[in-house]
Amino acid sequence: MAPKQKGVTVPRLKEKYKKDVVPALMKEFSYKNIMQVPKVEKVVLNVGLGEAIQNIKLLDSVQKELSIIAGQKSLTTKAKKSIAGFKLRQGMPIGCKVSLRGDRMYEFLDRLVSVALPRIRDFKGVSTRAFDGKGNYSLGIKEQFIFPEIEYDKVDMVHGMDIAVCTSAKTDAEAKALLRLLGMPFRK
Repeated sequence: MAPKQKGVTVPRLKEKYKKDVVPALMKEFSYKNIMQVPKVEKVVLNVGLGEAIQNIKLLDSVQKELSIIAGQKSLTTKAKKSIAGFKLRQGMPIGCKVSLRGDRMYEFLDRLVSVALPRIRDFKGVSTRAFDGKGNYSLGIKEQFIFPEIEYDKVDMVHGMDIAVCTSAKTDAEAKALLRLLGMPFRK
């Protein structure tokens, strides 16, 4: 948490964005207006759980874990179409997701960058190739144990998750510079 401002605590990463990242990006990309500077708009956490077809109780525990990690209630995702080979019918619950915006988003990004990612075994940095061409970044995590909020003994099943960071950047170079300045540990 950052210093208090009118009785409200401002997330540490949000302070860093305003004080350090905005001036650095304005200089690097020679923006004329502060509104041109790209910012993180939302972070989406998604867990796809194919095993939920046989055991629906797994989905409940995964949903609780995702809610603990994100700090807000997760939403159940349902199958869009039936696939006979996977014994999947349209409308069956097969995963859960959370969209984070505002202060919760900055809190989560701060925890991801400074606490969770360094806890990954043999961590050499995240890939620089996971940008989509429009300034959004995606990253996959294999285990939920990298988040300190998850208690090892209370986990029913090890699962991964997808994390998508949506930015207002127009190009991948701008988005990469934004995330690098926010502390994302990219591979050298």
